[in-house]
Parts: sequence; C-alpha cells; structure tokens
Amino acid sequence: MKIAFFDSGIGGLSVLHHAMKILPCGEFIFFADEDHVPYGTKSRESVTKYVDEAFKFLMTLEVDAIVVACNTATSVAVKEMRRKYNLPIIGMEPAIKKAIDLYGDKRILVTATPITINGEKIHNLIERLGKREIIDLLALPKLVDFAERLEFDSEEVKNYLSEKFSAYDFKKFSSLVLGCTHFNYFKDVMKNLLPENVKFVDGNEGTLKELMRRLNIFENKKINSDPKVEYYFSERKISNADQLKRIEIYLHRLDKMYLL
Repeated sequence: MKIAFFDSGIGGLSVLHHAMKILPCGEFIFFADEDHVPYGTKSRESVTKYVDEAFKFLMTLEVDAIVVACNTATSVAVKEMRRKYNLPIIGMEPAIKKAIDLYGDKRILVTATPITINGEKIHNLIERLGKREIIDLLALPKLVDFAERLEFDSEEVKNYLSEKFSAYDFKKFSSLVLGCTHFNYFKDVMKNLLPENVKFVDGNEGTLKELMRRLNIFENKKINSDPKVEYYFSERKISNADQLKRIEIYLHRLDKMYLL
C-alpha cells in the first residue's frame, strides 16, 4: 500500500514522522511543494491551483491514499480535491476539539497560518463546538519561513514568539494548538516561553487515526524495519545527498520534539 503525505513545504514531515513510527505500511511518498511554499500568506485561488497540480502528479505515482499534511491546504482545497479525485483523501484541521476534550473549559490558544485563521472552515468548526468564548486565534506566519530555512531556536525565532505571546496571560490557558505542521519544529522554544500549565495539542495523531480507519489498517508500535520512503520537492524526486541530508536534519529535529 502506497500512501502519500502532501504539504506546502517541510512541515508535513511531522505527520510522516509519526506515521513511520506506528504504521505497518511499507511504502510512503512525501511531497513538499517547495516551489510555492508558504501557502499560508497566498490567495485561496493560488493555493487551490498548487494543490491540484500536486494531486495530479501524485496520481501518476499510483498512490492508494493522500494525507493532506497541511492545515492551510485542507482549509482551502481539500473539499475540491475530494470532488475531483477518487481515492481516500485525509485532511487536517487544528485540533481544537481534542484540546477541549482534554482540558475542558480552560482557555485555548489556536496558532496557525493567516489563511487558516481567517478561513471559513476554522470559524465553522469553532461555532459547531460552541466554545468561541474560550478560544483565541493567533497567526504565526514567520514560523513557516524559519522552518524552511532550518532556523529553529535562533534569537530571532525566540524574539518573534516572545513578542507574539506577550499579549496573552497564559496562566488562564490550558493548551496551545499547533494548527500548522511547520510549528511542530518549535515546541522546545515555545515550551521555554510558556508556563507548565500550557500543553501542546496537534492534529497528527487524529489525522493518522482517520487514515487507518479509512484504509482498515492497524497501528504497530513494534515495527523493526524501516519503511520505504520517496521524497519529492514539488515534482522533483530527491536523490541528491545534500537534499537528503536536509531531510535527515528535519527528522532528527522531530525526534527531539516528539515527546514534548
């Protein structure tokens, strides 16, 4: 079974990273649209076009399912992709319901890209949950740029997050929702800026559970063999040693962030 993980950039590796730990599937495709990253500050029309182009290419690889490991692409384009393509398409959305289920009626800060924060999908979700009064939304677009250039814990990153967080009294918050897969690379920096009562919540686990449900596959945490993974930057297969080294750096970073 061949499963594709698609993102605007390198953030979706966090979803693939989790899948590689728990899924017994032997073959994965990772597609990062590096030609057009970031999606979160572009128009909805442009994002839909880029996603459709990526899907057309992934279909030529005869994948059995596509995980849209990108909250922005899910918000903007997944409904249209499901209409056009006849295979399981699993999207992501900020894990607001999970945060509510875990932490009740305490305040929640939802971080994401501007296009997700301003999109109809997230506001409809909040309305359905009936908890608007405890939810704050914060766009953190620069984190995508930082992640794409392998800048995780520089002073610029720390200052950016410190400034963005300064408006909130985190003693009143239970959780911070990571509503963009790029944000998973910064959990240690965020943790140092937040009090211990604030816990991280992301959509990776829920997305993979939905994938397993749709494909009728079961978790296996005792996997011994490395799964086969092919990496693509836009439509270019990655075989260059320097580019593969870059991916290894990201995966090593995710190993460090995994249990935070």
